[in-house]
Amino acid sequence: MAEVAENRGPPAAGGDRTRSDPDTNPAGGWTGDPAVAVPRGLRSPNQDRGKKLVLHVDLNNTILVSDAVTAQGTVAALDCFLTTVTWGRMDKHGAWEWLSDFPSLLPPCSDAVSFYSQFGRLPGFTSAAGRRFRSVLDEHLDLLRWPEGTKGDRDLSVKGEDGRLYHWILPSFFQLLRHLVQEGREFAVVFRTFGTDLPRVLRAMNRALNEGSHPLFPDLPDLKLSVDLTPGKIRCNRKGIVLSRAEDRVSSRDGERSLYQYFSSVQGLGGFQDHFDWWVTNTFSIRGGKPLWVDPFDHNVQHIFIDDNIRQNDEDTIVNPKVFLEPGGAETRPACTSELYDLTLVQTDLLQAISDPSYFTQRIHVCLKNYERNLQQGAG
Repeated sequence: MAEVAENRGPPAAGGDRTRSDPDTNPAGGWTGDPAVAVPRGLRSPNQDRGKKLVLHVDLNNTILVSDAVTAQGTVAALDCFLTTVTWGRMDKHGAWEWLSDFPSLLPPCSDAVSFYSQFGRLPGFTSAAGRRFRSVLDEHLDLLRWPEGTKGDRDLSVKGEDGRLYHWILPSFFQLLRHLVQEGREFAVVFRTFGTDLPRVLRAMNRALNEGSHPLFPDLPDLKLSVDLTPGKIRCNRKGIVLSRAEDRVSSRDGERSLYQYFSSVQGLGGFQDHFDWWVTNTFSIRGGKPLWVDPFDHNVQHIFIDDNIRQNDEDTIVNPKVFLEPGGAETRPACTSELYDLTLVQTDLLQAISDPSYFTQRIHVCLKNYERNLQQGAG
């Protein structure tokens, strides 16, 4: 499931397609063809290719379907995720009635609540109360299967509770890396997690990108992407925020601009463990979320945060955006999630991320287009 109980309630915003869509996924899943190029219609305009992208990427329920902290394997994690995207309500007799036949990030009507919000975790959801969604679970588990006839990999595959081998890291994430390089973009990836999976993720990425160990993407070393294997930490309190990694140490006491510049200058792939206890202290609200600095005046760098727990309910969301007030300035203001949604904040649709190889690429391009429009409007 999500990192250290991140999935506390229903995703409240995002795309509304969660089933495999033949328009966006004509192949119906992963073919194993390492030569898949950027699909027509996903190629971005030339004017924003000179801009560096810094992608802050969550792990559990974003690029991983398992959770070391809660000891959930692939089957249990995906089964539990479905409780957060299926909707109903209590009728006048106090009985639960379903309002959705298919999963969706958005509720189908104003009085709908997710099964998870009403009842919490229910092991074996699709074998009991949620049996109507069993086919969705089975379909997406099939799409997650490790290539048949291919030996399992200690870092890249995982054995599910059903004894089958699955991808540990979603192939659509590796496809995103390939797409960005094909587009000629400068970019960096910063994994941001509350959980404990970061060291293994960095190790797996290093093997895939430097040794070509992924059976679907043996050409990844051609991308020439580096991986920093040293996990960093971000710690928050009432006095400020401190970032540390190896010999690096940056504090908001030195000005929030210094933290923005640090993230804007990162190269390759790396990651930080964010401060879960601080989020708990702030009742799982935006105030205790993973910090993200945004400079709307910066035409050279765009930061995008991708996380399944980004929600437009600021009392129940996971990223804390801090927006600079003036060009080159030091002061920031808080921003609500809805203000930056699909500009710098993306809520992961896990089912689409499993079923659509171009899912992450599409979401990045939506953000680029919206962000560029905002910059042009601001300049006008």
